[in-house]
Amino acid sequence: MANPTDVVKTGLRSLQIETPSWAYGNSGTRFKVFPQQGIPRTPFEKISDAAQVHLYTGTAPSVALHIPWDRVDDYEGLAAYAREQGVRIGAINSNVFQDPDFMLGSVTNPEPRIRHKAVKHLLECVDIMDATGSTDLKLWFSDGLNYPGQDDLRDRQDRLAEALREVYDRLGEGQRMLLEYKLFEPAFYATDVPDWGTSYAHCVELGPKAAVCIDTGHHAPGTNIEFIVAFLLRAGRLGAFDFNSRFYADDDLMVGSADPFQLFRIMYEIVRADALAGGIAFMLDQCHNIEPKIPAVLRSVMNVQEATAKALLVDRDALRAAQRAGDVLASNAILMDAYNTDVRPLLAELRADAGLDPDPTAAYRRSGYAERIIAERADGQQAGWGA
Repeated sequence: MANPTDVVKTGLRSLQIETPSWAYGNSGTRFKVFPQQGIPRTPFEKISDAAQVHLYTGTAPSVALHIPWDRVDDYEGLAAYAREQGVRIGAINSNVFQDPDFMLGSVTNPEPRIRHKAVKHLLECVDIMDATGSTDLKLWFSDGLNYPGQDDLRDRQDRLAEALREVYDRLGEGQRMLLEYKLFEPAFYATDVPDWGTSYAHCVELGPKAAVCIDTGHHAPGTNIEFIVAFLLRAGRLGAFDFNSRFYADDDLMVGSADPFQLFRIMYEIVRADALAGGIAFMLDQCHNIEPKIPAVLRSVMNVQEATAKALLVDRDALRAAQRAGDVLASNAILMDAYNTDVRPLLAELRADAGLDPDPTAAYRRSGYAERIIAERADGQQAGWGA
């Protein structure tokens, strides 16, 4: 094996983690959103906050937008502002779940008028991609059923396929569609895109510009997510991650906070496929309900870096030899040795090599940015998703 320190540093330099604009706004559970001081009021202020994360970590160069939460009159101007701040516009996330018309579904709704309305919004998102230079359209549908017999399961799949095809055919050169799935909520009997297999099947039917997005919180307890990762990597259809953590369901906690070993196992499959810089969009999708926004995002980025560093430390040659020899204990020990390594000094060294503060969180706190935005944003309507 090559020098482990060099392997880790080389791998981490290629890792890019996208942060979502909505992570910087007020958010919470279905029951309450707790407002905080200094919250952005506009998409421009969200981008300013996201730029702070990249400034102190050096590994978060893009910001995902959510439409209509981040709707502006001039998207080219928004993209230019992002570049001035040292970041760029990432994935464009659609929203076909908050309009009252979508109570019985959006693209799978039995009413043609409502399906047309939903597709029109998705096509608007592609227009925004054109204006901002974004290459990824992120689709998540809350569509589903609460009761048996409420609608026809097969008809809804046909409607979904028809809508996806129309949007897919609109994609331009270098653009792609990322289809996310979710086991349940807000639909509880049947969800129209409930699992990776459904997403994968639709993507294969659509063509090479469609790929699966995995949200780590969108699985049943005990699901082997790294198996899904390995399968989709093998098939060339893993397009993106929405990173978060959960204890029970879709808790949207900071990535690596509930099960850091799971995050390590996921990142090992990506490292094993040499896919750290292979077109997978790594994004945080979290609900910072009680924790300060920017420090929480910083912590999440650092958690992904730590898990990735440990995954890069796995002696893959030794592991393969042990696996081929059928040595169960040695194989597991090689993985566990890497996982149990304290990589924080190595990450601090990597940041220092890049001219960054070894401790991003401490550097941010010393910067005075938090105090400044609290003073500057005392007036106006705070951004949030409105629960």
